[in-house]
Amino acid sequence: MRYLISGGGTGGHIFPAISIANALKELDPEAQILFVGALGRMEMERVPQAGYQIVGLPVRGFNRAQPWKNVSVMTDLLKSLHQVKKIIRDFKPNVGVGVGGYASGAAMWQAANMGIPILLQEQNGFAGVTNKLLKDKAAKICVAYEGMERFFPADKIILTGNPVRQNLTSGKRKVESGKNLLIIGGSLGARTINEAILAGLPQLKAAGIHVVWQTGKLYYENILQRSGLTAQRSNSDNGLTGEAGLEIYDFLADMPDRYANADLVISRAGASSISELCLLGKPAILVPSPNVAEDHQTHNAMALVNKDAAVLVRDADAAAQLVPTALKLIHDDARLQTLHTNILTLAQTDSARRIAEEVIKLAKKTSPHD
Repeated sequence: MRYLISGGGTGGHIFPAISIANALKELDPEAQILFVGALGRMEMERVPQAGYQIVGLPVRGFNRAQPWKNVSVMTDLLKSLHQVKKIIRDFKPNVGVGVGGYASGAAMWQAANMGIPILLQEQNGFAGVTNKLLKDKAAKICVAYEGMERFFPADKIILTGNPVRQNLTSGKRKVESGKNLLIIGGSLGARTINEAILAGLPQLKAAGIHVVWQTGKLYYENILQRSGLTAQRSNSDNGLTGEAGLEIYDFLADMPDRYANADLVISRAGASSISELCLLGKPAILVPSPNVAEDHQTHNAMALVNKDAAVLVRDADAAAQLVPTALKLIHDDARLQTLHTNILTLAQTDSARRIAEEVIKLAKKTSPHD
């Protein structure tokens, strides 16, 4: 069987796509898998690192602020559709899998128009533009939240949860005294979270909390310089370890161990991050990004907050509230236990495998297309 998987732009799209591909390989070791991404975006690096072939399209997002610049965007979209047509004719996929993002829109639209069944995976509680545009062309739509009938036809929806990174539950906690705070701003980093933590470092140090801080590549050097951290190079990852229990990294490759050590996590409210927190039962303070379509991260966060499974600090309030909220919460063991218990009830297990099973069902109904 041949599977065409498309999507990307951020880790929130790429990690689920790779997890689905890995699950397909486990269930169908002879599977042929080809990814389609957007040139210059993160998937063009991460997918080959995961061992899969990827083809890049020149597709880009529309410029809503300066509409007159969209002539070239439309030209690139037409080029991308033409390129996908050739890819499909050469690769002859049995089924297409779209996880959201610019490339997914072009690839899945063209695949459906060429008679190939497509399955969509929607990570967020508020459906993305690409998947909403493709909903009528999809055979199945796998979702992570209840109530998605307001966006998609009910008879196509399957509640599977979001695939998470493999081996996420394999982390081991190191025996450390005191409390451990993990700060993650998503694969690209989060300026508001970084600024709030930087301003609150004196309070965090005074409280004796061990802090592991992923700044994101965009902010790493600037934060290091401004933190005044006197440190030695760490043995793993690209980061620095301070004498006062402060570790600063641009990216964390060993997330299972980092999660295992954390008593509390500060995070954006991206779909993948929330799925990981639910699966691991981690108490969390969520700071939804305001810079996303349809404010979908707030919708993601409120799905947890409404069930007393996480704490919300709005982006606009982070500078004043984030560190004080974290300090109060991390020392409240009863509250941490309540959040742990409640967030665990929202976890969806084996999501990648369940999605892969649906993909294979669709593939078996088809034969390769000419």
